Amino acid sequence: MISSVSGAEVAIEVHDLRKVYGEHTALQGIDVSVRCGEVFALLGPNGAGKTTTVEILEGYRQRSSGEVLVLGHDPARRAASLRQRIGIVLQSSGIYSQITPREALRHWAGFYPHPRDAEEVLSLVGLTDKADVRTRKLSGGQRRRLDFALALIGDPELIFLDEPTTGFDPEARRTAWETIRSLQVLGKTILLTTHYLEEAQVLADRVAIVKEGRILAIGPPRDLGVGAAHYRVAYRDASGETVERQTDDPTRLLHELTGEALARGEQLQELSVARPSLEDVYLELTADA
Repeated sequence: MISSVSGAEVAIEVHDLRKVYGEHTALQGIDVSVRCGEVFALLGPNGAGKTTTVEILEGYRQRSSGEVLVLGHDPARRAASLRQRIGIVLQSSGIYSQITPREALRHWAGFYPHPRDAEEVLSLVGLTDKADVRTRKLSGGQRRRLDFALALIGDPELIFLDEPTTGFDPEARRTAWETIRSLQVLGKTILLTTHYLEEAQVLADRVAIVKEGRILAIGPPRDLGVGAAHYRVAYRDASGETVERQTDDPTRLLHELTGEALARGEQLQELSVARPSLEDVYLELTADA
């Protein structure tokens, strides 16, 4: 059983979460805990169950079974006391095109008992100079900053970011990353879903890779691994051919390779040792059999 006292240290706690739609099982027993103050990313192909999981955590979708606590509350009850403590950035927003960022924030602030100052939030997301520009005249990146601002105005403890940089150009994506980092500095807990593996690699303290409603791996991006987690040692031999070897013990392999090369009076040109990236692990785990 999940105890509500865990809310002091754990922002999200899920045990054996399942969701069934008729004959289709979307979630097949998800277990995950998200610590307060961390950035946690859910990764997986389309249809993996990411959106279903997040919507259950947000209180927008009912689960079939399992235990869920968000900030110590069951989100299915949709308590106002919980909703006032979370912020949500959806993939796309429906802000009226004639409203300005300053007007939108002041309006949204009225929904919360202790909102942040609108001017402070505008500054945090880099919209001070666009505060009085109609939303329809903002660029895509600027509208996304407004989405972040609206999620922050209630001073939430927990923020859900659903594909926050989809469709962004590289510069806008980097700007969004800086905003997300600033939120973590403020002590916010962030649950992120993204298709950009580099984004998860850069931002997330931990990631969970999901496929067909199951978590296949969970942990810090650099520590995840199965078969692909072997170190890769590569070099160019005397004939000029590139040789690649995989090993769990790069120190021993390097000792053997260099010793043999020295005995032959040869050099291992372009010798390198690399760990698999998050992309390597993701592709191996989610590949179809």
